[in-house]
Amino acid sequence: MNDLFSLEGKTALVTGCSRGIGKGIAIGLAKAGAKVIGVSSSVLSDDNTLESDIESFGNKFDYYAADLSNREDIYHMINQVRSDGHKVDILINNAGSIRRAEVANHSDEDWDYVMKTNLDSAFILTREFGKDMIERKSGKVIFIASLLSFQGGINVPGYAASKGAVASLIKAFSNEWAKHGVNVNGIAPGYIATDNTEALRNNEERATQILARIPQNRWGNPDDMVGPAIFLASKAANYVSGEILVVDGGWMGR
Repeated sequence: MNDLFSLEGKTALVTGCSRGIGKGIAIGLAKAGAKVIGVSSSVLSDDNTLESDIESFGNKFDYYAADLSNREDIYHMINQVRSDGHKVDILINNAGSIRRAEVANHSDEDWDYVMKTNLDSAFILTREFGKDMIERKSGKVIFIASLLSFQGGINVPGYAASKGAVASLIKAFSNEWAKHGVNVNGIAPGYIATDNTEALRNNEERATQILARIPQNRWGNPDDMVGPAIFLASKAANYVSGEILVVDGGWMGR
């Protein structure tokens, strides 16, 4: 049973790894045995424990700073990862951004930034590292989707559109790559206590409305994503393709 979920000998690249869901998943994959490559928009701060947390499991950690809203940065990072000799077995497309504004006041700038970060970067990274997986006839790609892959949300039209597109992208990649031994799936987190939801949690009215709909009666936390990520990255999910695993405390069941 341990072998079924073991990631020993695998290398996982996690975008948006410095905090929140990405950090939780990166540490969880390391605990399951994977070597972790982290990608985030800036250099890790001195008080960020990510590297020490990962290396405490005896695994090496490599980190690359890249602005995922910038295509030049994305391609430079991809080339650097390859030139450094890394073989990416597991790709976690977690990096994302959210800009809050009513639809009528949602600017072109906010729309473009969110789309570039949440959708364009995930497409490029999957296409590029996926080519290598196809050659090896093996690989796991996990997109972090959202409840807004299925719902419209409030005051986040760019984010909702990007995550709706991510849901379709998962299926598009899976339809072509499943036959090559590359599993492409997604995780749709519910309302998780991270920086992205701080504005909601600080809004007493919205926070109360949200909590009232969650059957587990609590906000999720990044650690709640670790088990699903390990499952989809492991041998246990070898026959799972094109799926989006909703991890939301029961929100979508209501």
